[in-house]
Amino acid sequence: MKLKAINGFKDILPDQVLRWQQVEQTARDIFERFGMREIRMPILEKTELFFRSIGEATDIVEKEMYSFPDKGITMRPEATASLLRAFIEHGLHVQQPVQRLYTIGPMFRHERPQKGRLRQFHQMDVEVIGATEPQVDAELMAMGQMLLNALGLKVSLEINSLGCPDCRPAFRTRLIEYLKERKDDLCEDCRRRLSVNPLRTLDCKSRGCRALVQEAPSILDSLCSECNEHFAGVEHTLELLGVTYTKNRFMVRGLDYYTRTTFEFITGDLGAQAAVGAGGRYDGLIEQLGGPKLPGIGFAMGMERIVLLMEQQAESSIIKPAADIFVAALGDKAAEYGCVLVQNLRALQLKAAMDYSGRSLKAQMKQAGRINSRFTLIVGDNELTEGKAVLRNMQTQEQETFALDGTINEQAGRLFSTIIPTSIEVDGIKMK
Repeated sequence: MKLKAINGFKDILPDQVLRWQQVEQTARDIFERFGMREIRMPILEKTELFFRSIGEATDIVEKEMYSFPDKGITMRPEATASLLRAFIEHGLHVQQPVQRLYTIGPMFRHERPQKGRLRQFHQMDVEVIGATEPQVDAELMAMGQMLLNALGLKVSLEINSLGCPDCRPAFRTRLIEYLKERKDDLCEDCRRRLSVNPLRTLDCKSRGCRALVQEAPSILDSLCSECNEHFAGVEHTLELLGVTYTKNRFMVRGLDYYTRTTFEFITGDLGAQAAVGAGGRYDGLIEQLGGPKLPGIGFAMGMERIVLLMEQQAESSIIKPAADIFVAALGDKAAEYGCVLVQNLRALQLKAAMDYSGRSLKAQMKQAGRINSRFTLIVGDNELTEGKAVLRNMQTQEQETFALDGTINEQAGRLFSTIIPTSIEVDGIKMK
C-alpha cells in the first residue's frame, strides 16, 4: 500500500515553501515595525487551558480538539491561549506594562478538510497585552490591512462590538427571547446553543438560521455607555488612519473570551472560507487564566488561506527559486576547483550551486536555468591550465572572460563584486 499523508494534513513542497517564506518574511517585517516581538510556544498544552479560555460550549472544545485524555494534554487548536499561558507563567508584564507579541506556527483542529481549511493549519498570531485604548484596536487592524496590502491581497474589513460583562447579559436575554419564539425553525446545533451559547446562533452557516436572525436584536443597540464610547473611538481612529471598514452586527466569533471589539478580514474568493484573518479584544481572559487583571487584544491570520488567495489574485507574481551563481565544471580538476570555489562563495553569503555528476556542459546549463541562476561560471581542466574561465550573465546571455589568478578566496571576492556590485561589508571585509 502506498503511504500518503493523513487526511487533513498536507505537505508543503519546496516551490510552495517560497510563497510561505514570502508571507512569513513580510509579516515579520511589518509586525516588528509596530514594535512586536516574537514568542514561540510548545504545540502540546494542558487540556484545561482551552476549557478555561475557549469555552466548554464552543465547537472547538466540544468537537474539534486533538486531545489525549489519559495524559490531560491537547494539541493547541489556536494560539492566543498558549501565548497568554506563557505570558502569565513567565511574568512578562513585570518587564514592561504593555507587551506586543507575535507567533507563527501550526495549530490543530479535527474539522472536515476543505479548501483553505485543514486539520493541521498555520497561523500568524499577534497580541497586545496591557492596553485598553481604542486606538490600539484600530492600530492592530491597520497593521493587518498593511500586511495584506503588502502581499497584494484584496480583502474587506468588518467590525463589531460584543460589549462587556455589564451590558452583554441584557442583550443575551433579548436574543434568547427572540430565538425561543422561533426555536422550531433553528437547526439542531442552534437549538442546543440556545441554552449554552446563544450568541453563536448569529453566525450559524445554516441558510435557514441565517435568514432567521436577520431581524434579531443587535448588540450594538445594547452597549453600555463605556462600550459605546470605546467602539466609537475605534471607528474614529480607523477613519483617521484611512482604513475602510463596514459594521457587521452578526459577527460574534467562535471563542467565548472575546469582549468589545471584534473584527474579520474577509474575501469573496475562497468560497465558504471567507475569513482570511480575525480577532478581537479579551479584557477578562488573562485574569480568568490565573494571571493579573490586564486587558488584551489580538488577531490571527490563516496562512493556508493567504497563500491560496495569493495564488488566485492576478497581482500576485509567481515566485521562482534563485541562485546567485552556478559553477559548471568540466573535468576532474575543474570539479575539485569548483567544489572549493563554491564553498568560498557561500562563505561570502552568495547562493552558489554546482553539479558534481560530471554531466555535459549543455546539461549543466539547463540545470543552471532550472534553479534560475543569475550567473554561470564555466570552467574546465583546460581553462584551469590557461588561467581563465567564462562568466555568463544568464539574464542577458552576455559573457566575459574571468581571470583565474590569485587565490581561490580572492577569485571568490572578485566574483562577489561582479554579482553584487554595491559596497557591502561581509565578515569584516568591505566588498565594492
